[in-house]
Amino acid sequence: MRRDILEHHKSTGTYTYAGPYLEYFESLPDDIRQLGNLTCSQVIHRVTLREGNSGANADLRYGDMTKFPWYRLRCEDDVLMTAVAMTAELFRLDDGGFTFQRATENKIVVTCRYVSVLMSAILKAKGIPCRSRAGFAPYIAENRSGDHWINQYWNDKECRWVNFDADGFYEEKDTGFDQYGIPMDCFDWSAKAWLDIRSGKADGSRYVYSDGLGTNSLKAVIRRIFYDFHALMNDEISYKFQPSYIDDKFEQLTEEYLVEIDELAMLMLEPDWNFDKLNEMWDTNRKYRIMNSPLVGDWDNQCIIQN
Repeated sequence: MRRDILEHHKSTGTYTYAGPYLEYFESLPDDIRQLGNLTCSQVIHRVTLREGNSGANADLRYGDMTKFPWYRLRCEDDVLMTAVAMTAELFRLDDGGFTFQRATENKIVVTCRYVSVLMSAILKAKGIPCRSRAGFAPYIAENRSGDHWINQYWNDKECRWVNFDADGFYEEKDTGFDQYGIPMDCFDWSAKAWLDIRSGKADGSRYVYSDGLGTNSLKAVIRRIFYDFHALMNDEISYKFQPSYIDDKFEQLTEEYLVEIDELAMLMLEPDWNFDKLNEMWDTNRKYRIMNSPLVGDWDNQCIIQN
């Protein structure tokens, strides 16, 4: 692996910058499994909170949901966008820091992207190349592959990226694999999903975006393509961030635009091999980086788009 690629994945962006928590992150466990389980012990997924002490939480592995304060936000994704923000809130709630014994009422409610960002931030702080990846997980729900974020860290001894998912306490008997060593073919990568649907090799309806509207197929995957591309560039954008030119405009995209995304997806199939081309695209293709967000819309970006 080229050293500059590994250095790129040691570097941080807005979301993974450790700031005042650099030394604290360095002090956390070096063992990936222990670190992942520790991080998972600080959070509650919004679905778990909504479903309470049933389903995956019937054994209270994520805590007793009846103890979660009624006045807290039922999902804190909107206010805890960065690793620093999440860590600060965890210390505010319990100044003991990361602990396996964190009380349910002192956990933060965040989803998979946020756990992935926190894991990337901690490993980067330790000098371990790590990247967040956005795709689809076929192992969480039956008969569908739901949008999901995981991580990859560079195993120097084995000279390879290792895929892992710290967003839950999964049972190997259920998934068929170790969540801290996910086989490449057990996660649905955004680029491959896009290309397989476009070529007719895959049924797009199985790829579902969790917006409560049943959004699936290319309309779901296009979002993940840009989450994943940005994450590869150390810019782990959240769910409501999308390039202005596609934001709520999927039906208006011409075949020319779709072919252009095909080309991006082809490069993303092998992001290390195509690192230079992806970097060039990042630096030169403005429409992939002019973003709409909850508070920034086309009206704000119009002057940049016109230029």
